[in-house]
Amino acid sequence: MIYSYYPGCTLKTKAKELDIAARRCAESLGVTLEELPQWQCCGGVYPQVKDEIATRLSAVRALVAARDKGQTLVTVCSACHHVLKRTNEDLKTDGNFRDKVNRYLELEQPYGGETRVIHYLELLRDDIGFDKIKAAVQNPLNGEAVGAYYGCMLLRPGKQMGLDDPENPEVMEKLLEALGAKPVVYAMRNECCGGYQTVTNPAFAQKKAEAVLHSASARGADCLITACPLCQYNLQKTDGGVPTYYFTKLLAKALGVE
Repeated sequence: MIYSYYPGCTLKTKAKELDIAARRCAESLGVTLEELPQWQCCGGVYPQVKDEIATRLSAVRALVAARDKGQTLVTVCSACHHVLKRTNEDLKTDGNFRDKVNRYLELEQPYGGETRVIHYLELLRDDIGFDKIKAAVQNPLNGEAVGAYYGCMLLRPGKQMGLDDPENPEVMEKLLEALGAKPVVYAMRNECCGGYQTVTNPAFAQKKAEAVLHSASARGADCLITACPLCQYNLQKTDGGVPTYYFTKLLAKALGVE
């Protein structure tokens, strides 16, 4: 299986471990991730102003590149996935936005949201399958108590993102079970950690992160996993007694991938 791959800026710098482990685990599972050539930063934040076009054009270029290769577009970063998926939905449903984008980019073949955009977790669940992943495990996590932290952008808005139930998700818990871990379900797993406030209002961000960590700790979690570099940064720097890792790190550990 061959997919177009959008790593995003942070996965080339501070979050290299998330990227490297994702690539190597994919290879071990028979999946090739072909990084898009000349990709640009997605902007990191989906613009809420309906007529804002310019800040979404880099996402459109990535979507068009995957369409032209005839491949599904995979991302690992929650923020990148959020921007790409929502921009793609805008192109499907908003004729005015679609018309302006195609005129601006002067595309030979107009783009209308044809690319399938998925998160790496969907690749594992829907295209590879957790049964195959379980069969590939070389180093089971032996009942380690792990809490999945979803955060804000991976699940919401539920109708547009479509990854899982935004109120009661289970994709990461099912992955943890396949890896031999004991999933810990806790109340704050899909609440905001305050990551976007970590520079402008660090006290607020710390308060939000502490609430997440204390919620997980109270339920017996030894550690947390996440797909968001900003969440990982904010939770990891907060002293809550529960370390936070990228989910691909535990995946690589279980699969025996260096």
